[in-house]
Amino acid sequence: MRGTLPEARIRPAGPGDVAAICRFGEIHIPPHYTPLIGEAAAQRQVRHWWNEAHISAAVADERVVVAEADGQVVGVGQRGPDHVIYKLYLHPEHRGYGLGPRLLDALARQLPPDVGVLRIEHFAANERAGAFYEREGFAVERIEPSSTGDPALAVVWRSRRVTLREEWPPPPKLS
Repeated sequence: MRGTLPEARIRPAGPGDVAAICRFGEIHIPPHYTPLIGEAAAQRQVRHWWNEAHISAAVADERVVVAEADGQVVGVGQRGPDHVIYKLYLHPEHRGYGLGPRLLDALARQLPPDVGVLRIEHFAANERAGAFYEREGFAVERIEPSSTGDPALAVVWRSRRVTLREEWPPPPKLS
């Protein structure tokens, strides 16, 4: 049986969280992605998507949620202005405790009422993410090959109808 962890709270990110979110990305993205997509691509992810300007803009637009335990950011979820979820990451020690679905719910609650479909994307090499999204009711819409030709860097796009955990089981997959 797994040990217990401090209770995590899911909440919208505020301006005071930007530095902690950037640091979370610097610490956790390279070891997660390097084995999947290579060190250069993993570092590119941090530079482009976990920098202060990018995170600050998303926080200001109220598109970022965090999981916080003992005053530390242990998870981050972010959607784009197009309402696609582009970030959903947990500290490795906090995986498997239900925080991922809770982050998804928090992001879904931020969607405008006229958005009926929740979309996500992930690298093809990130099979763990793919399995998680499958369990959460997301169906593959399309796979975009990488401009580099590297199949690991292909982007998998998935979707499901907007539902929250209390509305589960998930609706039938979109066709």
